[in-house]
Amino acid sequence: MGLFKENPFGHVLFLKKWLIRILGVMTHQRYKGFNKLEIEGSEIIRDLPDTNVLFVSNHQTYFADVVAMFHVFNASLKGRNDSIRGLGYLWNPKLNVYYIAAAETMKKSLLTKILAYAGSISVERTWRSEGKDINRQVKMSDISNIGRALTDGWVITFPQGTTTPWKPLRKGTAHIIKKYKPVVVPVVIDGFRRSFDKKGLRVKKKGILQSMHIKEPLDIDYEAESFEAIIEKLEYAIEQHPSFLKVISKEELLAYEEEHQKRRYSAKNS
Repeated sequence: MGLFKENPFGHVLFLKKWLIRILGVMTHQRYKGFNKLEIEGSEIIRDLPDTNVLFVSNHQTYFADVVAMFHVFNASLKGRNDSIRGLGYLWNPKLNVYYIAAAETMKKSLLTKILAYAGSISVERTWRSEGKDINRQVKMSDISNIGRALTDGWVITFPQGTTTPWKPLRKGTAHIIKKYKPVVVPVVIDGFRRSFDKKGLRVKKKGILQSMHIKEPLDIDYEAESFEAIIEKLEYAIEQHPSFLKVISKEELLAYEEEHQKRRYSAKNS
């Protein structure tokens, strides 16, 4: 048996282990070379249980965000403190880490199919398909698959369902939280939109300071809190609540963030 056994989604663990190693080696320079990834909260990762953890994050590219999380999570578990220095943490990676992605996206090419094998839980989007707005029912099999993944390990979700900032969160995330009662860990990322193309496969600009802030797990009353209350709590936690736009316009805020990142990058290298 050993690593030749399968996970709940039929992935042979031996093959998945090598795939994660190869992807990790190929992408490491994107976060510690061409660009620099500033991490906060590694100690939180080490304190989490091995299963039933849901990471909730804002979203900036299709793949670069989640690949960075694979690096950070594994480096943190191997004792790195807010760093992905070296590649030794990839030798024995955590294999029960999954991420929720649109089935349509994961079927587009050989590369996306490989990335899917690395850990995606493919779901059918209920609001958009093939570039058109739609309105269809949630597939119960998709919800069940997310539950199976939580039972087996950690799940990463981007509840806005888009890389566009400050969009409303999908209520399905609250349903998952109330149904499966996971430990909910907010993650806030920045700099990926400026570093990569929208898919997160091509380096668009070098010398960008990326950031990933892993926050303390949320205190959620799974029984008493409403879906709406949970969604609002998540919006504040990943810094995507509409109130963030009341003080400053979206255009001004984006410009400010870009300038702020330049100042931080200069300060760290002065």
